This record gives sequence, C-alpha cells and structure tokens, in this order.
Amino acid sequence: MRAARGFLLLVALLAPAIASAGPPFQTDDPEPVDFRHYEFYVFGGADGTALEMDSTGPAVEFNWGVVPNVQLHIVLPTAAVFLSDGPSAFGLGDTEAGVKFRFIQETKHRPMVGTFTMFEIPTGNPRNGLGVGKGWAKLPVWAQKSFGPWTTYGGVGEVINTATGYRNFTYGGWLVQRDIGKKLTLGTEAFSHGGEGLAAPQIRSSTLVDVGGYYYFRNPGFQLLFCYGHSAFGQGENYAYLGLYWTWGNKSNFDNSTALAEAFSRPRSKFFDRSIGFASRLW
Repeated sequence: MRAARGFLLLVALLAPAIASAGPPFQTDDPEPVDFRHYEFYVFGGADGTALEMDSTGPAVEFNWGVVPNVQLHIVLPTAAVFLSDGPSAFGLGDTEAGVKFRFIQETKHRPMVGTFTMFEIPTGNPRNGLGVGKGWAKLPVWAQKSFGPWTTYGGVGEVINTATGYRNFTYGGWLVQRDIGKKLTLGTEAFSHGGEGLAAPQIRSSTLVDVGGYYYFRNPGFQLLFCYGHSAFGQGENYAYLGLYWTWGNKSNFDNSTALAEAFSRPRSKFFDRSIGFASRLW
C-alpha cells in the first residue's frame, strides 16, 4: 500500500490530464452509482501535446447514488502546466461537478442509455494556465451493453466553452473491456475530439487509442485504476491515468436499487407489483 500510494503521487506530480471522463478511460459509461452507494477516487493524470503538458493531481473524485438511476459527481483537483518554451505552474485547477442520469435500462437485447452532464467551475487561475477563467460544460450521451465477461460502451458529446481562446467542439469514443478472472479487468478504447481552441494545447483534432483497466485488491470495494494512450490520427497527443478507487454502501440498498431497475424492464402488471415491493422495503 505504501509503495502504491508513493507511485500514484509520483505520477500525479511528474506526468504530463484532464479531470474528467470515466476513470481510468476517457470514454464514459451511462451506469450511475447504485442508490445510496458511494465512490471515492484519489488519482493523478495527464493529457498533453508537444506544445504543452497539463497534469491533474493529486486530485479527488466523489460520486453519490442520490436516487435510483441518478448519480451526483464532483472532482476537486490540483493542476500543473508544463510548457515547452515557458515557465511551469502548479496550483488549484477548475472544479468539476456533474449529474449522471440513466434513462433507458439494459435488457437482454437492449443497451442501457444515459447522459453525464458536467460543469467546470472556474476555481483555477487562468493567468497561470490552471483554468480557463469561465465556466464551461460537457453534454454527452452514452450507451452500454454487457455480454458475460465482456462490456462495451461509448457515445458522443459536445463541449460548450465560450472562454477567450477556446471553442466548442465535439468529442466521443467507444470502449471494449473484459474481465480476466476475479482480480483484473482490461480494456481498450478509441477516443476522438475536435480542436479545443488556440489557448489549449489540443489546437487540432486528435484520435487516441488507449489501453488500461482495473486491478481488484478487493472486488469491487478497492481497486487500482490505470490507463495510457497515444494519438493514432491527427495532432500528436498523450494520455495517462493512475488512481486508487473505493466504493461502499449498504447491501440492502443495492438490492432496492436493483429491484427498481428490474421493475422498469418488466411487463406493466409486474412493474406495479415490484414497485410496491420496492417501496415497502425502502420504508
């Protein structure tokens, strides 16, 4: 544990990342945290080009399953900027808040679908490159389907950023991952984004191929998350993520959340039966 924490801190401070997307990947999924369950991450990451490397970390992320099918999200990061021809900077970055909402449940033949709207709060200093100086948002739609040990998900979104030197752009990706025994999940993704503006290091579009996964110290309660990728098309870009993840919550609450989710995928009469059962167990 001491070695893992030391390695995480080293990557967070020295690596050339964006505090967003579905850890450890850039592509997100539509599956929210279970009702009355929680997730906590400590992580560091990097995303940059030959012009500029931007790092996030040490940073923390917290997710809360506030009601069935809805998750609240917040990231509190420190950030660093490493310019190829100028001074570096380190300090508080922009804070991220968001809401994930799953509005279509997964069935045997149908994927789950949801959105994960995120708002960036301008808490970083834009004069040092640690923030953009103005609030901005991400508006994506994601879909996911599982087949035994295999899971695949992806989607597309739009960044709305009116800060000086930045622009709106489209982004999206698709990922395939597989459970390898009880201790490991590995996956690979293709993630693409448009040019982000002249004030960003990603001034042109890029498509990256990333490889990463999860190592379970305790499944699912305690995990090591890791990912690394490089651009395959467009502007040269690197991406990296390393973090520790914890999740917890009352098992009975998980059963309640699952019961409600299953109710929506059943015929009408059974839906009401399951809903009544869910309500009685919840009270």
